[in-house]
Amino acid sequence: VSASMTVAEHLMPLWLGDFRGEHGEVGLHVNVRNSAVVFDEVSGGACDVGFVETPTVPAGLHSATVARDRLVVVVPPGHPWVRRRTPLQEYERAAPLLESGSSAAVRTSVLAGVGPAVLSSLAVSDQVHSGELRVIEVDGLDLNRRLRAVWRPPRQLTGPAADLVTIARRNVRGQAGPGPGPIPSSRAASAITT
Repeated sequence: VSASMTVAEHLMPLWLGDFRGEHGEVGLHVNVRNSAVVFDEVSGGACDVGFVETPTVPAGLHSATVARDRLVVVVPPGHPWVRRRTPLQEYERAAPLLESGSSAAVRTSVLAGVGPAVLSSLAVSDQVHSGELRVIEVDGLDLNRRLRAVWRPPRQLTGPAADLVTIARRNVRGQAGPGPGPIPSSRAASAITT
């Protein structure tokens, strides 16, 4: 299995726990990569299934939405944007937004007051719920995204890889927005088709 950072850090541990409970005899190895590398590993046969958060999937791969996420602008509670009575306008983004390969590093920087950042709602849900971080709404900006399972042909994914995708699709705890809808349990569904 190959998974992009957000999926690997915030969703995969729960999915793997459920998978292990249902398939204790199956060994799994998870590679944590960026989405481009996940696509390469799946296309090249280095793994049976990958999980990504990109808006598109390369030709030749099949995919299924397993969850949804939303990128959010976050600031600490004392930031001036928190006191606004209207949503932030896109053109008002004067302060630099933080960028890093690690959502944990960016989140820690925001908590330290370095500046605002755009992060996955999955990466900041605990801090938002505790009040350590505040979400700033931005007018006209839709940052919802689909998290997908990807695999190479044939169109139908079977066996343990299909069971892992089924577990991911049924376990949508903590999502921003509606999930992909009900699907059969992994015991009843041994194949996933797009």
